[in-house]
Amino acid sequence: MAFFAIDCKRICPGGNPGVRTGCYSPEGEIVTSPIRASRRLRLLTSALGGWLFFATPTLLYAQPVTVDLWRHESADAELVANLAAIERFNQQQDSWFVRVETLPQGSYTESITAAALAGQLPCIFDADQPVIPNFAWSGHLMPLDQLLPGNLLNQLLPGATGEYKGTPYSVGQFDVALALFALRSELEKFGIRQASMEAPYSHRELMEILQQIKADQPGSFPIDINSRFDGEWISYGYGPWLQSGGADLIDRISMTRADGVLNSEAAAGVALWYQSLFEQRLAERQPVDDQAFTQGRALLHYTGSWYAQQYADRFGDDLVIMPPPDFGQGPVVGSGSWHWAVSSSCDYPDAASDFLSFLLSDTEIAAMSDATGMIPVTGSAASLTRRYHAEGDWRIFYDYVRAYAVPRPETPAYPKISAAFEKAMLDIKFGRNIQQALDIAVDSIEYDIHRNRGYGFFEESP
Repeated sequence: MAFFAIDCKRICPGGNPGVRTGCYSPEGEIVTSPIRASRRLRLLTSALGGWLFFATPTLLYAQPVTVDLWRHESADAELVANLAAIERFNQQQDSWFVRVETLPQGSYTESITAAALAGQLPCIFDADQPVIPNFAWSGHLMPLDQLLPGNLLNQLLPGATGEYKGTPYSVGQFDVALALFALRSELEKFGIRQASMEAPYSHRELMEILQQIKADQPGSFPIDINSRFDGEWISYGYGPWLQSGGADLIDRISMTRADGVLNSEAAAGVALWYQSLFEQRLAERQPVDDQAFTQGRALLHYTGSWYAQQYADRFGDDLVIMPPPDFGQGPVVGSGSWHWAVSSSCDYPDAASDFLSFLLSDTEIAAMSDATGMIPVTGSAASLTRRYHAEGDWRIFYDYVRAYAVPRPETPAYPKISAAFEKAMLDIKFGRNIQQALDIAVDSIEYDIHRNRGYGFFEESP
C-alpha cells in the first residue's frame, strides 16, 4: 500500500481546495468551482489507481462558505441579540459563515427594493412583514415551504409567517400585540371595572367610560390612541377595529375588492366611533408628545406591547394590561413584525435553510425574547422565557396574539391599501365626511389593483 502527499496546486492551481466550495486563493477568494475541483480530484485519484490518502491538512477541512445577510439597524437590544445569534450560528457549524451588513432603518425598505430591482439582494435579508407579498409577487423571494420542514412552520403563531397566495415566504422570531394600558388605582378611583379576555370592553362601554372621566375632569383627554403618529401605525392600530366590527381593509377572499368592505356600513360605524373621540375631546387630535399616560394626562393608553417595559418600570404592580375594545366580533390585534426572507437569487439555499431553522429553534426564540421583551412565536419557546411562560407577568400578550391576531392583508397591494386607509382616517379625524373619505380610499385601492392586473389574484377570484 502506497501513501501519497498530494500537491494542492495539482488540484487547485493558485490556491487551497475546499470540499464544499472549490478552490480558494490565499486571500480566501474562490478561484476554481467545486465541480472543476472535484473533477480534477477524481482524475488524480483515478490516475493513482484509486489509492489516495491526504497528507495535506487543508484537504481534510473545508473553509466555510460566506453567505451575505442584510438587516435594518434597529433598537440596540434587538440588534445586539441578533448579532449574538448569528455569531452562535457561525461558531456551532463549519459549513457556512453568515456575513452581516446593517442598513439604516429609515431608508431600509427603499434600499432593499432598489437592490431587488437591480438583482443585488443578498442571500438572506430581513423585511417588515407587510411588504413580503409584494417582494414575492415580483419574484424576488424563494418559497420557504421548499426550505423549512412543515412541522417547524406549523408551530409558529400567525404573525411569524409572511405569505403570498398561501405560500410562506418569510418567518420571524417575535411579534408584538395591541393592548389597553391603565392604572389599577385610577380604575378603582372612578369605579371602572378592569377588562379581561373573558369580558373585554365593548366599544360602547369604553365610550361611556371615557365620557364618565371627561365629565369628572373636563380639561382632560381620557384616552391616548397614538393619534400623534401617522404612517403604518394607522393601519396596524386602527385596522383591527374594522375587523372587530365586521369590516376590513379589503375582501380577503378575492384580495381584489375593497368596495362594500372598507366603505361598508360596519366600517363607517367604526370610523364614526373614532371620529367621535376627537369631536367629544376624549382624545387629542394632535398631541404634543407621547407621554400623556406616563404623566397622568390620560387614564388609558391604546398602544403596543413595546411600551410594556417602560410602563412596568414606572408603575410596577399598579399597571393593568387589558385587551383592545370589542366592536362586535371580538377583540382583534394586528400581527407580523420584522421577518427573515431568502432571495430567489440566493446561491446557497441550504445555508438559508440551516440559518432560519437555527433562528426558529426554541432556545434562539427565547433568547431573542428575553433580550428584547418581544413576544415569542411558539408555545415551547414561551415556556423558556422569563416573562412569557405560563405564569409570567407578560404572558397576557402572548395570549392576545394567539387568540386575537389577524395579519394585515397579505397582498402586494398592501402598501397602497395602508396609504389609502391612512389618508381616510386622517381626514376623518379632522372632520371630513366619513362615507366620502372611505369611498375615496376604496377607489384608490381598486384602481391600483386593476392597474397591476390583480397582483396575481384576478385569475383566482370567484
